[in-house]
Amino acid sequence: MEETERSKGVPPSKADHLCVLIHGLWGNPPHLEYLRASLEERHGKDELRIVVASRNSDTYTYDGIEVGAERVAQEVEEEINSLEKDGIHIRKLSVVGYSLGGLIARYTIGLLYSRGWFDKLEPMNFTTFASPHLGVRAPLRGYHTTAWNFLGARTLSTSGRQLFLIDSFRDEGRPLLSVLADPSSIFIKALSHFKRRTLYANIVNDRSAPYYTTFLDKSDPYVDLQAIEMNYLDGFHNVILDPDQPVKLAKPKEELTLYSSILNRSSSLLTQLPLYIMLAVLVPIGSTVFLINCGIQNFRSNQRIRLHEEGKAGAYFKNYRIPLMIENARNAVEEAIGEVNGGEREEYLTESEGSSPKPSIDSANEPDTEKSEEQYPTADLTLTRTKTDPVTGFPILALAPEQFEMIKALDNVGFRKFPIHIHKVRHSHAAIIVRSPKTSFEEGKIVVKHWLDREFEI
Repeated sequence: MEETERSKGVPPSKADHLCVLIHGLWGNPPHLEYLRASLEERHGKDELRIVVASRNSDTYTYDGIEVGAERVAQEVEEEINSLEKDGIHIRKLSVVGYSLGGLIARYTIGLLYSRGWFDKLEPMNFTTFASPHLGVRAPLRGYHTTAWNFLGARTLSTSGRQLFLIDSFRDEGRPLLSVLADPSSIFIKALSHFKRRTLYANIVNDRSAPYYTTFLDKSDPYVDLQAIEMNYLDGFHNVILDPDQPVKLAKPKEELTLYSSILNRSSSLLTQLPLYIMLAVLVPIGSTVFLINCGIQNFRSNQRIRLHEEGKAGAYFKNYRIPLMIENARNAVEEAIGEVNGGEREEYLTESEGSSPKPSIDSANEPDTEKSEEQYPTADLTLTRTKTDPVTGFPILALAPEQFEMIKALDNVGFRKFPIHIHKVRHSHAAIIVRSPKTSFEEGKIVVKHWLDREFEI
């Protein structure tokens, strides 16, 4: 802990607002330096105190969302208590999560809510940047996708199993992300208390967290940019799409002749041939090294989790193992959870009824707590991308049943959603928050400026 202001003879800050920044998978505090510096430059220490969570750095993010959130919750409590001793009285709380940090943030606020902090603090801003709220299970079919879903879930220890929805969390018999979005959970209750809930999602080139999961969407309008017309917000340099009407279907173009089509494909293949050759050489080597490292990190992660559970990780975390469901907390009866959620699947239409209209893109940002089940497709794995939404005309993704349920629950809480189109770099996941000071990440500064100008309330 840094030397206190009082011990240095500095008058106590007037700031009563604490903002917590949480990095993502394989991340560390420097990844959030641009966000931190931008917040500090805009508001200063007399308006805002900032803490960048540091106890989940690097491979510690393998240890799971629950463990990560318990570390962050403890870090937040210690910071508030330390500031209090220093004469700085925190009365407002904002939480910002990037990538996996957005999921850790959602769990963290549930813990803080359950421990009574929301009776002392006013929840202000909850923001996520490129966070995979639905996990990262690929919503496509085929052997390559099956292999990705299988291997990806097993190379990142507990976090991997949770992100691919193959874990069974505690005694719930469901994936953690499903519990995290349960309307009866402390996590949704905590989320609903925030004055502003905002998310930013890359529409293309996010290899870590695709659009559908970061935007909470059952379809992906941005698969073919040539097939749509995009509407951008004025003043944000063709980076941020208009949330009220981001896209519309483009007018059909004249079909190419057979000769032109073959010529275009041949040109494209020749252009990409050096890349394919390089990948053919490097991928086997890189994959082998990656898998060996994953095995080592999984072993270390399991050791850390065991020490965490036993209270031997330098801190005692049992105090954070609270009931997750409001009904469970109120009645202390495990069966209440089953009674509350038992009919959840029945709210979806059966496949024979087909999928019903999705709320139009024009109203994507309007929170509606009275959405009926008719606005969501059946939770059935037989859904494919060839099944189109009758309102938007875009294909419905082959999501898992739990993912449709998550979309519904989080939509009902209400997020302001902003699609982000980063053009200049093919790694938009890092660029969206300017994760490092690269000139190619300049478009991320536009995103951060929008957040500070229009979304973040002090």
